[in-house]
Amino acid sequence: MESGGQMTLAFDLDALKGLADPNAVFNDARQWTQYVGVVSDKPTYVVTNFTRKERIRQDFFSGPRGVEESLDNVKRQFDTDRHVFVGTSGEDRALAEAAGWEYLPVDEAAEAAGWSLGSEEDDADPFEADVRDDWP
Repeated sequence: MESGGQMTLAFDLDALKGLADPNAVFNDARQWTQYVGVVSDKPTYVVTNFTRKERIRQDFFSGPRGVEESLDNVKRQFDTDRHVFVGTSGEDRALAEAAGWEYLPVDEAAEAAGWSLGSEEDDADPFEADVRDDWP
């Protein structure tokens, strides 16, 4: 990947969870991006719990909005030459394209950047099963 820092990089939460060391990925990405963060349609506390557990410092996150709205907002706030969304599915690709972002599947991003993918045997997030409808 090109250096220069003229890129905003957003990870879908599921894509980030698919990496062996999300913190190392963020630290590496900071070397060649200007902004890096997480977007998800999951409740804010799920993203916050994951990023705290992994010690990830993000420049932005989606908050209580959906992925497409978050990508639109991030693109308006962070004016860089490129906006790249790393995801896991065809739906992620469609959301990226609708918001005017480039799309990169997590496995291709990992291969290009030299990141390791996590194993499917990694422990699940214990907070993910605790879905609350009354949570703000």
